[in-house]
Amino acid sequence: MNMRLTRRSLLRQALAGVALGGGSSSFAASLVPVLRGQTDSARMAQLVQLLVQTPRDHVLEAVAGEIRAGADYLDVLAALMLAGVREVQPRPSVGFKFHTVLAVISYHLIATNLPAQDRWLPIFWGIDYFKVAQAGDEQEGNWRQGPVDEASVPTAEKACESLVDALQRWDESAADSAAAAVARHIEMAKAFELFYPFGARDFRSIGHKAIFVMCAQRTLELIGWQHAEPILRSLAYALLMHEGGNPAERDDPADRPWRQIDKLVVKTAPELNGGPPDREVSTRLLGILRTGSDADAIEAVMEHVKRGASISSVWDGIHCGAAELQLRAPNIVSLHAVTTTHAIHFAFQTTGDARMRRMLMLQNAAMIPLFRDAAAQRGQLQDAPIDQLEPILPAGSDDAVILEICRNFGGQRRKAAQGLLGYLQSGRPAAPLVARIQQLISQKGNSSHDFKFASAAIEGFRHVSDGWRGHCLAAGAMHFRGLDERDSAIVARTRAALG
Repeated sequence: MNMRLTRRSLLRQALAGVALGGGSSSFAASLVPVLRGQTDSARMAQLVQLLVQTPRDHVLEAVAGEIRAGADYLDVLAALMLAGVREVQPRPSVGFKFHTVLAVISYHLIATNLPAQDRWLPIFWGIDYFKVAQAGDEQEGNWRQGPVDEASVPTAEKACESLVDALQRWDESAADSAAAAVARHIEMAKAFELFYPFGARDFRSIGHKAIFVMCAQRTLELIGWQHAEPILRSLAYALLMHEGGNPAERDDPADRPWRQIDKLVVKTAPELNGGPPDREVSTRLLGILRTGSDADAIEAVMEHVKRGASISSVWDGIHCGAAELQLRAPNIVSLHAVTTTHAIHFAFQTTGDARMRRMLMLQNAAMIPLFRDAAAQRGQLQDAPIDQLEPILPAGSDDAVILEICRNFGGQRRKAAQGLLGYLQSGRPAAPLVARIQQLISQKGNSSHDFKFASAAIEGFRHVSDGWRGHCLAAGAMHFRGLDERDSAIVARTRAALG
């Protein structure tokens, strides 16, 4: 089964369902062109310029005017992505202000499950944040993506080879020209097969490189490959972010796990078992991720795979290892263990290369101890094993229990995690709880990480096995927005602008 095409098909069906079920809302009507899959180039150029040139205090109202004039949801989403990659530099780190690009797909993922009156909120929050990021970039030198060096663009026949070679050599100018050639001549699935290993190969920028690969692919699946060139050029540039000398010519700690894995998989490439999950395997792996090194994690996964452990058992351990860090040290570094795992797992699911699947799984396992140690540098790690989290069994109606959990997000986060776990373990429906979490993010989110983390935690929750599902989502309580927190100022501005 081609998982990428299946995901695209399901997404379009879901969006069509929203459009049909949204009554007379302008957002629901605007989703209909998703099925068309095309955007007008003149309209797109106009929208991008509007985002770039309109002052922050007026940009939401200006975009609302374009929507009333006929711009649809995907036009706005595409314009936000294109403005970001053209106006904001993914340096000195593929993070910080560049979240204006990295969070675009998260705005969309949160929006698709919101009530009709709220579905524009995430992307309008993102538009406002783009203006913040643009201002930050101007203060740092006002970088802009320049024109392609057409004389250096390789032919269609050499596009893929040239891109891989340039990325391996950490050659920025060659990678830029090759990325343009790939966008012009290579179809999407094959193009991203080239990028997967370079998104995951190093620990610089705490996982944002892998996150950008995922965001680029999933956004282009929505807005169309005709917009690929500036996005792939920005992606290639971001993937080559490094400090010091050329990483290809030295032994940097950020590169060691991937190089070790490359050698291991060449020597020993066991087949991955697609059988049922084994909780004991996941628990043992979780213990290694909790205390061991990145090398220990690689060795443990290799041993489990050689002994016939199922893929799902290994990924359950990795997802839970990332989630557990939220309970042990709920800071900005540990948060990225979840968002990075989400991105690498996407590449794992999507790639058609069996060897790459093994490498991605091993690399993700190796990164969890690296995230753990980096998170510990910001404060002491608590002793909080995720598999020992005590559930608080629910009492009352589903709505009442969900209300209490969401109120506790705003302060008593450990209690919220326990209540969330108890709610799910009691067999109560997950859908209304997840929907409320997404609605709170859209109304009260005050950081791009609110959107990025929530979308990753919710999709990760759906990817783990039943026995671990509640634990993974419960750990997200350490970051979700609370019911009694103040609404973002963007909420009122968006509603007023859209009428």
